[in-house]
Amino acid sequence: MTIAVYETSRIKRQRATKAEMEERAEFLIGYASEHGPVTVRGLYYQAEVAALPGISKDDKDYDKVQRQVLKLRREGRLDYSDIADATRWMRKPTSHDSVEEALRATARLYRKNLWLDADDYVEIWAEKDALAGVIYPVTSLYDVPLMVTRGFSSETFAYEAIAARKGDRRTYHVYYLGDFDRAGQDAAKSLHEKLKRFASEEGIKVVFVQVAVTEQLIVDLDLPTREPKRKSAADKKWPHDFACELDAIPPDLLRAIVEACIDRHLPQDKLAVLKAAEESEREIISRLVGGIAP
Repeated sequence: MTIAVYETSRIKRQRATKAEMEERAEFLIGYASEHGPVTVRGLYYQAEVAALPGISKDDKDYDKVQRQVLKLRREGRLDYSDIADATRWMRKPTSHDSVEEALRATARLYRKNLWLDADDYVEIWAEKDALAGVIYPVTSLYDVPLMVTRGFSSETFAYEAIAARKGDRRTYHVYYLGDFDRAGQDAAKSLHEKLKRFASEEGIKVVFVQVAVTEQLIVDLDLPTREPKRKSAADKKWPHDFACELDAIPPDLLRAIVEACIDRHLPQDKLAVLKAAEESEREIISRLVGGIAP
């Protein structure tokens, strides 16, 4: 019996020096602090764009960033709140210690329905739940629902979205954010088809706009791209020799894109008036609570 003998490869990956690791750390901390909340994958793309030592398009280099971000957070150098992650969450009814505490919470958390008298109804849909934490500061400010599909949207999710609009004659505007690859584009088309089909049954007009990632956006923003997947038969039909993830868009710019979509229907001047009314109503509730609760 012949036993094959393999020599140990003499080619070794060059380890980053302490200086290079610190250069990466300072960039990651500074970028997350200035532009957060940002996903870890978003940080990886920005590190790639900044040409940090040892960071390339290789997914192994993403793992490097992921490990270093975790280390920096545990060391207290990178604030936990600067990293977005909406993939884990908890379901629990809101409860209170007493009636008085519940009244105070109601006054404190009161939000006005900013879209009650609007001509349109608007929702932001995102393919990736991790990016919900990046987008939410904007959608929350404008009182706009943020819908996360986690890839292909289920029939039930699309049906319930339309069912919630039953009786509302306003035009239903959906702005979609997803990856520029075969799966991302197919997911967008699938969602559009489902919403349009259910909406037609209820006589609701749907305007579906995919705002990111588009091929034009990749060109205009010079976004970092990656090799497209070619494993499945469907993937092999992807007509481009590149793909681009939603995380490649800088977080500040992604929030600006979302805000621009909403501004088409609720301009800043109208938002300011509604926010002032909201604050006034919150103060009224606080005074009422003060007169009831000890």
